[in-house]
Amino acid sequence: MTFLGIDLGTSEVKVILTDDASTTLATSGVRLEVAQPHPHWSEQSPQAWWQATLDAVAAVRGANPAAFAALRGIGLSGQMHGATLLDAHRNVLRPAILWNDTRAFAECAELEASVPESRDITGNLAMPGFTAPKLLWLAKHEPDIFRAAAKVLLPKDYLAWRLTGEFESDMSDASGTLWLDVAKRDWSDRMLAATGLSRAHMPRLVEGSAPAAQLSDTLRREWGIDGPVALCGGAGDNAASAIGMGVAEAGSAVLSLGTSGVLFAGTDRFAPNPGQGVHAFCHCLPERWHQMSVILSAASSLGWLSKVVGRAVGSLPELAGTANPAGAPIFLP
Repeated sequence: MTFLGIDLGTSEVKVILTDDASTTLATSGVRLEVAQPHPHWSEQSPQAWWQATLDAVAAVRGANPAAFAALRGIGLSGQMHGATLLDAHRNVLRPAILWNDTRAFAECAELEASVPESRDITGNLAMPGFTAPKLLWLAKHEPDIFRAAAKVLLPKDYLAWRLTGEFESDMSDASGTLWLDVAKRDWSDRMLAATGLSRAHMPRLVEGSAPAAQLSDTLRREWGIDGPVALCGGAGDNAASAIGMGVAEAGSAVLSLGTSGVLFAGTDRFAPNPGQGVHAFCHCLPERWHQMSVILSAASSLGWLSKVVGRAVGSLPELAGTANPAGAPIFLP
């Protein structure tokens, strides 16, 4: 019996095959490109996500075909907040608007003005990185696209649909949309209506650790798998990373520095603190929540600096030690 983990990152799709003791049997990764057609915009092609996933899975399958044939479960994690729109015929309507896209800043104020209780419902400030303001922006600037949207999916949930044919999302990822009543762990009809949407536009909600759907028979046959394969609800990337490091209970926390920087603390109750810019989300385990503070540019700032000074990222700490603090410029990402 083996298991497949798929992580849809901003820069790469990563896949891992393990046995039931969590021993790594094969890994693969396929790079992704981010389009920035205008200032403040950040977009990716959902079709590119899917092709990268197929390529990464093919590499893992080729590395250990016998183990892959014994696959019984798939777990998904991924970048959060992205708006992926499908029409009634299940066609992708436009490139997905990503978590680090900031075009919808004005719509955040409009959303909070139209729903004064939004912070109580969602546990969060309205920020342009979240999904709901993106849909308000689309309604205003791309109304034909907005009207044609039949399903609005988060990035990993688009992959789940391609894998299973079912529309599912987990609580941790859904918390980052501003459409979830985070305390009740259910879609908020009030927040959906404020953006011109309804539950019909949303995937079904499941807990991250719960079985959500089955791998489609078509893919199972193509991949040479000899039995049913369950897909679990999965998790947003930060919640998935936290669980991997044991951060599930109140009093546990982790600091991670990737493209963005995240301070993540587990809680056993809904504990919103939007006035301090702290996110309050559902965790990917039942009856668990978490608080999270995020900066959009962390290690990506080091990548930028390495290009400016022409030095590898790993050499920057050594370079910093040679600087004259009195004359050094102040670096503000």
